[in-house]
Amino acid sequence: MQKKYRLGVLAAAAAVALALSACTAGGGSGSTDRALRVWAGDQTPVEGNFNPFSPTVLKVLGPVYESLFLFNKAADTEPVGLLGDSYEFNDDGTQLTIELKDGLKWSDGEDLTAEDVVFTFMYEANNPEGVGLVSAEATDDTTAVLTFDSPQFANVFARLGQTWMLPEHVWSDVDDFSTFTNDAPVGSGPYVVDSVSAESYTLTANENYREADDLEITRVQYVAINDNQTVQDLLAAGELDWAGLFIPNPDPVTANGRITFLNAPPQDPTAIYTCSNAALGCTGPQTDLAVRQALNAAVDRAEIKEKAFVGRSGDISPAFTLLPRDEKWLADEANAVSPQQAAPDEAASILEAAGYAKGSDGIYAKDGQRVEMNLISIDGWTDYNDAAKLIAEEAVASGMQINASTVQNQEFADARQTGNYQLALGGIVGPSLADPYQIYRDWFGGEAVGSTSPVGERLPTARYNYVRYNNPVVDEAILAATVTDDEAAKKAAYATIQTEIVRDLPYIPLVVNATQIFYNTGDYTGWPTNDDLYAFPAPAERGQNGYILSKLKRVQ
Repeated sequence: MQKKYRLGVLAAAAAVALALSACTAGGGSGSTDRALRVWAGDQTPVEGNFNPFSPTVLKVLGPVYESLFLFNKAADTEPVGLLGDSYEFNDDGTQLTIELKDGLKWSDGEDLTAEDVVFTFMYEANNPEGVGLVSAEATDDTTAVLTFDSPQFANVFARLGQTWMLPEHVWSDVDDFSTFTNDAPVGSGPYVVDSVSAESYTLTANENYREADDLEITRVQYVAINDNQTVQDLLAAGELDWAGLFIPNPDPVTANGRITFLNAPPQDPTAIYTCSNAALGCTGPQTDLAVRQALNAAVDRAEIKEKAFVGRSGDISPAFTLLPRDEKWLADEANAVSPQQAAPDEAASILEAAGYAKGSDGIYAKDGQRVEMNLISIDGWTDYNDAAKLIAEEAVASGMQINASTVQNQEFADARQTGNYQLALGGIVGPSLADPYQIYRDWFGGEAVGSTSPVGERLPTARYNYVRYNNPVVDEAILAATVTDDEAAKKAAYATIQTEIVRDLPYIPLVVNATQIFYNTGDYTGWPTNDDLYAFPAPAERGQNGYILSKLKRVQ
């Protein structure tokens, strides 16, 4: 998600200068002594949490912890082997055989073998009830065989691209993975954690990394900064080398000739989350389908794109297919793009047909309950904050009152995890495959799929159905797509899912978020470019970030 922060420049700049001075080592911006500096986002003060299962884990998923394979989110290409050398399903998709590369080591020097892969997949956090992993066996040091109770063709990305490998000799002694902060993480990636302060944390080269001799960037410093202006200033001054953020006018940042701007292809949908399911404990007018449909009609997406996202976002599909990449999976062309202009008359008709009547204040009500809802967004994400204000204004024109407010990042995360909200403006993480399956399962899957839980309970690990959507028809179609490798059968299942979610609107689609990336090409080469998007170039993109760092070279 793109973030544009309010100013707090003087205090932030002082803290950042202190953090940067600790890693200057007497070198200029191009010095081989200086760490490559990455904007860590707004995780301030920095807390040394390196637990890959924690929602507040620092950016070590990729640089320190690795998946078996890398799936390029930026392009429809074959996966790259990281720890894995190859993988193969049996004919019915219930057994997955994984071959590892030879001679792998953990960062502490211990051998990394198929036993660690087996341990990782069978570990409680990776194998909760409903995942369907029956057994895992290491047939030799480099071969692991996973057996499932149902076909897993559709879950290849989740299994091989989103499961972070764990050293058994460390994690077998962890009593409670949910509270473990993992202060000294042992991983297989190109880096190890060197130091942590309140303002930053530094990674250094892993001498046991399989390609250690080719690793040219040996020190990486992640600097936490809470305001956009300081990030811009540091980029322009050559004191920050890699950042993903929203800057309406990037010219002052790139004027130094060292920083290059890349507007990466739009990837992740932005939507209004609605706590939609009264049966699972949601409360408020948004639990009524008619209200969600009316709000969908009331939104002026063209205005939001232009005013809140300054024309840099893309059109969104209510079927949550990323077009044109996922075009073959779109069942109905009518669902290619959500309506771009507001339709207040349509919104009014929907509400009135559902028994709502407009009050003297211009707001619709039914059974004594006004259509009044609270909409939260994260404080300082001013593109989202601006969009929320526009949504509130547009809703009033259609007879609905929305109270837009901002909350701190942790409060927002807690609200959506537990379902204690009415409306929230947030992102939906798109899949790294040209296939919407992952969104449908993780974000729309109900209790039968293991992707949601009642309000007040946290969601299952690695599932994101924040809206508490629980549609048996959708669940049945997701399960049908899970067990087939036949394209026609998947299309039929997706057609069912799309019909249901386009009507039900548990997430009200707004835009597809563009990603602005700034990186230092004056001192470093090997970055992804529009001509060679070998990985998605955002520094916060899990897995992709570590792979990119391993490919960078210093300009001689």
